[in-house]
Amino acid sequence: MKQALIFDMDGTLFQTDKILELSLDDTFSHLRSLNKWDTATPIEKYREIMGVPLPKVWEALLPNHSIEEREQTDAFFLERLIENIRNGKGALYPNVTEVFSYLKENNCSIYIASNGLTEYLKAIVSYYKLDRWVTETFSIQQINSLNKSDLVQSIIQKYGIITGAVVGDRLSDINAAKDNDLVSIGCNFDFSREDELSQADIVIDNLLELQTISSKLSQ
Repeated sequence: MKQALIFDMDGTLFQTDKILELSLDDTFSHLRSLNKWDTATPIEKYREIMGVPLPKVWEALLPNHSIEEREQTDAFFLERLIENIRNGKGALYPNVTEVFSYLKENNCSIYIASNGLTEYLKAIVSYYKLDRWVTETFSIQQINSLNKSDLVQSIIQKYGIITGAVVGDRLSDINAAKDNDLVSIGCNFDFSREDELSQADIVIDNLLELQTISSKLSQ
């Protein structure tokens, strides 16, 4: 039976931290130039909430700003992220292409389900040519609830997935797997948290481990 592996993007496939601080600094410098921010860039606070949809990010980082100001900030941040990706300042995690090649050769379907915005995800997929292996990339923007469990459910329904796993570094990925009767594979990478990973069915330290795990999913 064909297996399906649904991957998170940020902190799982893409080393977001390589462009995160740069893009966030660009954004808050812009806010300072508009006299809408007067302290340091809140990079650590952003790291704490990494993985949640961006509207919720700006609620947390800019609690005293209007919805319109948050939306404008979001748009500027997205522009900076995409520009930094296209300039090659980001990076995939080690062994992404090797693992994707292996999975594809061994009858696994690969999908991406991310809390990232559509244009941001397109920039990453395009720059690294991930569509050589990935069947389709899904953004949280496609789901009104902004809930990753619902996003994964939409993938399952569209492609008739019966068995497989969700691979990600945060609790939203683990819950998305459990809510949809899939195996949860937690990635012990940069933004992961021990208390969240403890709830995963399997925890990996390197994506290469998926080569062994994928063959056992249907057993």
